[in-house]
Amino acid sequence: MDIVIANKSHIKYADIICKTITDSAKIRGTGIAKRTPEYIIAKLESNNAVIALEGKRFAGFCYIEAWQHGKFVANSGLIVHPDFRKQGLAKKIKEAIFNYSRKKYPKAKIFGITTGLAVMKINYELGYRPVTFSELTDDEAFWKGCQTCKNYDVLARTGHQMCLCTGMLYDPKQKVKSTTNRKHPYNKKVLQRLKNIKQSIFLKNKKV
Repeated sequence: MDIVIANKSHIKYADIICKTITDSAKIRGTGIAKRTPEYIIAKLESNNAVIALEGKRFAGFCYIEAWQHGKFVANSGLIVHPDFRKQGLAKKIKEAIFNYSRKKYPKAKIFGITTGLAVMKINYELGYRPVTFSELTDDEAFWKGCQTCKNYDVLARTGHQMCLCTGMLYDPKQKVKSTTNRKHPYNKKVLQRLKNIKQSIFLKNKKV
């Protein structure tokens, strides 16, 4: 399995990348913002993505978005093709895009919003910490990208302050030690409880 920085030669994978993102959202029932082939192609052409390939077979993908003139960077669209799931590939892709982001944008704060507990765990191990949305970028273009997510109404109702997603942030100015030395280790049960509370509050209000 090869995980490489994407380029123009990978444009032929744009359609399957978009289809995998869409199918993943439907299967998991989670809020994943849709992306068009044109949007993905722009990421490939600007070398702002990594792609996983087994020979010529598409296996996984993740891309970089820069906001506020590079002050903030998001690693978005993390997906693994169904044929390659449950092999630890998502973590390898996430590590690759994270390290690439740090190299390309050394002063940027790297952030993400997700409902997936597996992604939260990977982020935590990389040095991210849970934060309020107010600590993330205030660039309206980023939040407009959430409009295709099925949970966007929650984000809109709260003025971009809360959603079913959890915000996580890596700040290069804050040195983070390994998870074994942290006072507050990753706790899947706590994050699952937080996710359930958000769903009960926001989805209930949606029906009212």
